[in-house]
Amino acid sequence: MSVVVYTESENGKFKKNAFEVASYAKAVADQLGTSVTAISFNSSENDSLGVYGVSKVLNVSSDNLNTFNAKAYANAISEAVTKEGASVLIVSSSTDTKFLAPLVAGKLKAGYVPNVVAAPEGTSPFTVKRTAFSNKGFAHTKISSDIKIIGVSNNSFGAHENGDTVSVEDFSPSLSDADFSTKSVEVDKVVGKATIADADIVVSAGRGLKGPENWGMIEELADVLGAATACSKPVSDLGWRPHGEHVGQTGKPVASNLYIAIGISGAIQHLAGVSSSKTKVVINTDPEAPFFKAADYGIVGDAFEVVPQLIEKLKEFKAQNA
Repeated sequence: MSVVVYTESENGKFKKNAFEVASYAKAVADQLGTSVTAISFNSSENDSLGVYGVSKVLNVSSDNLNTFNAKAYANAISEAVTKEGASVLIVSSSTDTKFLAPLVAGKLKAGYVPNVVAAPEGTSPFTVKRTAFSNKGFAHTKISSDIKIIGVSNNSFGAHENGDTVSVEDFSPSLSDADFSTKSVEVDKVVGKATIADADIVVSAGRGLKGPENWGMIEELADVLGAATACSKPVSDLGWRPHGEHVGQTGKPVASNLYIAIGISGAIQHLAGVSSSKTKVVINTDPEAPFFKAADYGIVGDAFEVVPQLIEKLKEFKAQNA
């Protein structure tokens, strides 16, 4: 009776959160005195999961599942949980997983708790700590269902090497045409850049940049730091930046190690979406900007003066420490 973990991948490569949820699953399995079984879809890196405590991988190979499909993935994962006789399923808190986890919960009659930030406080009763009220507080939640689904908040538990010998098995779930009644016609993604979901560092900017023509220095700063670029909602609404870069409560949540906000005042919806970031740096000309109250570090100054100097200093530092 293993703990099952769903490990997300893209183009055959595991996403960063796959190793974090595998590590979390290992911590839960240790508490329960059992092992970890992962389910993956079309991955070419299954052996790497053993480093994070996975003992067995059920690998689903199907061209129909190269593109995420919530219903098909949910049914495959549900079948894997049943096959393994598992009482706990671990998933991430990515956008895709938040689509499929409720479907799995309904199929398995399982209790589902998302945004969990720590290993279970106890297993009898099964109690987990999660964020609540737009990350302004914590809730200690007991799950009483026979099967429990835990959604691990991104960048909260971390990836921990816990070497184990892993075996890989082919797994062919019983999927029908009805599972593919909804299909992705086209997927349009930015390539060659760090994504907001996976980036350790995010450089974000708002209307203080005055126009899309000034985004060059934001992209340059991101390149120097190996960061993803992001923006506030008004910026994406104005068409200065793509909507895929909009972060906040109504956009993409950010849980990076470092979040740099440039020319963003800090509306409550934006703050709610980035509050899980570990270190927040704010650059703004207005010393009364709400974002300063939530910042770990703040610079009151003109972005057009501060950012070029910051880029120059970072380049000097990298050159000296290459």
